[in-house]
This record gives sequence, C-alpha cells and structure tokens, in this order.
Amino acid sequence: MGSKHMLLWTGLAAVIVPVFASPALIVSAPHYAVEHPMITPAPNAYDPTRTYQYRRDVVSDVTSAIGAAASDVGADVDSILSELGSAIPSYVASGVPNFFQGFPTGGDVQSSLGLSDGDVDALPTQVLNIPGYGNYTDQGWNLRFHGNVFKQPNISNDTLNSLANVFLIGTSVQDLPPSQASQARNLTAEIFVIQQKNENVTFSLAPAPTAGAEPNDGGAIPAAGGAQTVIFPTETTDEGDFDSFLQIQSNGLLPGNETSTPIQRINVFTQGTGTGNATGWLVPDTGITIISDIDDILRVTKIYEPKEGLLNSFARPFTPWMNMPDIYANWSAVLPDFHFHYLTTTPEQITRNYMDYIYKTYPGGSFDTRPLNFSDVSATLSIRKFLLEKIFQTFPQRKFILIADTSNSDVMKDYPAMVTEFPNQVQCIWLRNTSATDSGDKFPYDTSGFKDVNQQLYMFFVVPDDLTHLDVANGQCVNTTIKQNVTFSYQGLPFGLSKASGAITSLSTTTWGWGFLLAMGVSALLTL
Repeated sequence: MGSKHMLLWTGLAAVIVPVFASPALIVSAPHYAVEHPMITPAPNAYDPTRTYQYRRDVVSDVTSAIGAAASDVGADVDSILSELGSAIPSYVASGVPNFFQGFPTGGDVQSSLGLSDGDVDALPTQVLNIPGYGNYTDQGWNLRFHGNVFKQPNISNDTLNSLANVFLIGTSVQDLPPSQASQARNLTAEIFVIQQKNENVTFSLAPAPTAGAEPNDGGAIPAAGGAQTVIFPTETTDEGDFDSFLQIQSNGLLPGNETSTPIQRINVFTQGTGTGNATGWLVPDTGITIISDIDDILRVTKIYEPKEGLLNSFARPFTPWMNMPDIYANWSAVLPDFHFHYLTTTPEQITRNYMDYIYKTYPGGSFDTRPLNFSDVSATLSIRKFLLEKIFQTFPQRKFILIADTSNSDVMKDYPAMVTEFPNQVQCIWLRNTSATDSGDKFPYDTSGFKDVNQQLYMFFVVPDDLTHLDVANGQCVNTTIKQNVTFSYQGLPFGLSKASGAITSLSTTTWGWGFLLAMGVSALLTL
C-alpha cells in the first residue's frame, strides 16, 4: 500500500473509529424464502447507487507525449507543466500517484470499526454473484462461476456521510438532494465491507425466463433444462473471491456445437443467502460476441471531468449516453447468436449497480469486473488484457466486436493487440472519440497501436447513430461517411500541441490546467 494511500486510509479510519468506540450494533441474518432470477439489488437499505471508471497510466504517457512534441520546438516538459501553476502535485509529472492502489481491506475495515471476530461472525454472509459465460466442449457445458463473499458492517449514516465526502469535489453528501445522498451512502457502504476467505459456496441452477431489458438478448432463450446443484470445489481466496469454470450436467440443455443452437440463459442462485443471484449464459461455439466497455460508452460518466465524474458515479442516477440503448436493442433483435459481454475494470465490490443498470437498460449478458487481487497499479493496467484473453481463448471459433472509448489508455493498447494475438477472431473495433463531442475531455489518446491493423477492421465514431446501417454480421465495420483522421500517434494533445505538426500554441492555465490537475490528483480516489 502506498504512503499516500496509507495516509488517506488513516484519515478515513479516524472518521470511523470515534463512532464505533462502543460495541457495534449486530443484526441477525434475515431469512430469505424465495429466490429471484435477476441481479440482486444492493444489500443495504439505500437506493441503488453508481460507480465509475478511472484514468489509467495516462500521466506518464501524457508527460512523454508532451515532452516529445515540446522538444520539436525547443520547449521543456517541466516548463509546460509549470504553466499549470504551483498547485500541481509532483506526482503529476512523475507518474501514477502512490495511493492509486485499492480499496481498504476487510481487515482494515474491521479494525477501524472496532469489530471483534465474534461481531463479524454474527453479521450475515452476502455474495456478489457475477453473471458468467459458459462454453461447450466434448465433455459438455462448462459455466464460469465468479464473484465475492463478504460481510457488510452496520455503519451509521453520519459516518457514511463523512466517508462519502472523501469522494466528492466541491460539494458534500449533506448538500445533495436526498435521493443522491442515499445513493452516495449506499456506494460507500459497498466499499467498506469485510471480505470472507475460506468460505464454501454452493449454487442452484434453473432455466432463466428473462434477463435484460430486451426480450431477445441476442436471440437467447431460457435453458431447456439444466436444473441442478453445483458445489464450488475450492474455498474463497484471501480476498473472498471465487472464479472457475465448472462442468455442469446437461439435464436437457441443448448442445453448443450445433449451428442451430441459440444462446441459453440459466439462473444461478447462491444457496444460503438472498444476495447472490445472477444469470449464466451458455454460448455456442460459433457466432458473434460483442465485448463492451460501460463508462462513457453505455452511460454518461465524464471521468475526464473529475467533479462531474464523481457525482455521476456516487450520487446521480446512471444515464445512458445518447441513444446507445437503441443501437444495442437493434443488434439484439436482428443479429442471431449475438452474445453481449460487458467488461468494466471497476473493482468488483462496487459493480453490483453496474449490473443492475445494464440489465434494466441494455440486453442481458455476461460480465467481467476487476477482481480484488488486481489491486496495484501494474495489475490494474493489465486486467483488461487478461480478461480479453480469457474470453477469446474460451471461444476460439467465435468472432468478437470490441467497443469502448478513447479515454481509456489500456483500451487503446489492448484492442489493437487482440488483432495481432487473435488475427482471425476480431470482427470489428469501434471506439467513441470522446474529445470530439465532449469539450471537457482534454486528455490525448494514442492511436499508434492501430498502425498495422487493417483499416477496415476499426472505426473511431462520434455519436451512436454512426453505428447504424452497418452489415455487422458480415464484417462491415466502417461507416465511410465518418471522417477518421488517424495519425497513428498521440492525438488530442493538450495546450494545442500536436505531434504531427510539432507546434505549440496556447499554454492556457485555466480550463485544461485545472482539469489536468483534478483528473490526475483525484483519479486516485476513483480507483481506491
């Protein structure tokens, strides 16, 4: 844990400890009589809240890019950064902040709340069950089970308010409308949980009549059978995680190696708790899978504007980006065997609300999030590639469409890399150019990874309608009416810099400078 992160956590602990100087209030576990097939709502009493995406390794990349462009005209990167004023922290120029690490561990939470082991034992066990995908082999269906086992302490509203205020800029929970204040407390409560290691997890499987917002879900049908009990073979990790493909009994399930077999939905209930329900997706060998990012592509996050990004994540209801739900609904209705897979690198314990939002707004599908053991900077930067490789390797005969936005530096590297690593599997790459439509995005993006990629495989688009009227099933990826202007270098550089032109124009210390400072300094909070 970095020193700044330790200082931040120490500050948070100081807020908690006085409130819990006396023994914590312990409630008995509720009894759940009926299982429900949909994503389980947030386990506490508040309305569902929101989470966020974060900036990754952009500081060093931006610094290098500025330095390269500046050198062409005899400028110096430090002098350019100094134009932003003395308030810029030293780590902005040197790299990712030290506290860009992870959320507090369960042990940190327990000690800060003054909870004994007996107090924790008395709390009800809860499970985050993440919708998984299944593949078909000569042994039958294998379904991925993954998620986290945890306990949620009882924390007073006053304490949650104080903790939530750490993540807000220019406002406080007390100043938010009541519904937004509740959402901020809710998400904060999801951060301060105690993960449970060495736990055994058992699931009940049954056909899933419905799932996402669209009735078709890419042509998916309720599984014709598959009812059974599955015992996870190993105990949860030190972080409370479980993740493995397990062979399941057919019990009437359709085989996945026939071209006529559609995607099959199956409910996955966690036994012993009412908080661990999800939908599994049995995906046939062939067809198309779309791997979709969420922030600033399926919802408005504005992570490049920290104040807005934090409010959109902690307090405000999730809002679709323009008419993107219509685009996905159309694909769901007209493309057969179209598997929707949602991949966000947001830490898993705060993605329950992502899943709730997607299932209410977009076609149902499987999910990937950042496991808790991917917590430091290098792991955070590698998780997307790791998860992409996992699903590509699981379905070697399927084609993949990759969609995200240019504000993610890992996307700009990992997506074109998949074309090289899996040359026959990438159908299309679509990237929303956020800086083209949102003046608040002052971050450059690096298109050099696309230099050796067939230009018919990728498109940078501006609005959702740019994706209409494309023959996706037959590999039409490019809307020829959308101008590309790809330079295969850094584009959208700040201060008017351009690696292509080698020119420096205005060194404004206002809008971009303040945005840069906030984004770099506060991005740590977004990834805690």
